[in-house]
Amino acid sequence: MIILGIESSCDDTSAAVIKDGVLLSNVTASQAVHEAYGGVVPELASRAHQQNIVPVVDHALKKAGVEREELSAIAFTRGPGLMGSLLVGVSFAKGLAASLNIPMIEVNHLQGHVLAHFVREEGDEHKAPPFPFLCLLVSGGNSQIILVRAYNDMEIIGKTIDDAAGEAIDKCSKVMGMGYPGGPIVDRLARQGNPKAFQFARPQIADYDYSFSGLKTSFLYNLRDWVASDVDFIEKNKADLCASLEYTIVDILMKKLRKAAKDLKIKHVAVAGGVSANTGLREAFQEHAKKYGWTVYIPKFGYTTDNAAMIAMVGCFKFQDRDFCSMDKPAYSRVDI
Repeated sequence: MIILGIESSCDDTSAAVIKDGVLLSNVTASQAVHEAYGGVVPELASRAHQQNIVPVVDHALKKAGVEREELSAIAFTRGPGLMGSLLVGVSFAKGLAASLNIPMIEVNHLQGHVLAHFVREEGDEHKAPPFPFLCLLVSGGNSQIILVRAYNDMEIIGKTIDDAAGEAIDKCSKVMGMGYPGGPIVDRLARQGNPKAFQFARPQIADYDYSFSGLKTSFLYNLRDWVASDVDFIEKNKADLCASLEYTIVDILMKKLRKAAKDLKIKHVAVAGGVSANTGLREAFQEHAKKYGWTVYIPKFGYTTDNAAMIAMVGCFKFQDRDFCSMDKPAYSRVDI
């Protein structure tokens, strides 16, 4: 079983090859063009995907030592994501699958993030979470608590009602004039600051749902008042601001996750998505493992952001169930797990 995975949901063009459950290659081309605009520009993203898709897939196959004719199936991200970006990956997958006369496997991008924990590398003493487990999926576009009963049985039990955690971090970073993407910048500066130097508004949302718009607004208004009193306030307090912002967001995320784990009596807890690369969140998971007896699953940094290894992994599960899709399936920009 040799699966080629293709991921093109946003601004990363990625291709990966998995053979009998073992990852052979995972190649990603990122797009630096968006930094000048402070965010992803959809039209520029789709054009860059068109330039990158052929060399990225070619590199992934060569790195894996696999010929196209050896492929068993092609797994591709059908959605959610930017429509223009998705169309490039979907169209390429259809063309390649048709030329090789092999089946196609559609993959939900969010499901891919959750199942990234099952990606196994050669010689890796890898322990995947047992079913059922809880997964905190946090990225620039999603903040969700997911109950994972099986690879194809996932239920969102809590989600943000407005902004995602990663989106809040990026926007607060932009307000401070620190550039895009804000996540890595805030993470780096937070290590040098006092996490309790400043306090920001915390939402009071029922059940397991999240809200980060109030926090973002609180950060903006407080910053405006502080800068009015001292024009150099941000520069003088940048590390403390980042540390306090990160601490507040991580605390909000973990509070709801603790409640879900306690209510459902689940001790196996995973984290996934771009924000799972954040140092503060990773440390919080390790602390909760010690304090609450959780067994935690934290992905390698290479599997936190968008990547094709996770898409190929879903493809492996679906291939074993012969869960293929037809050529007429279009891309979709919005959908839940």
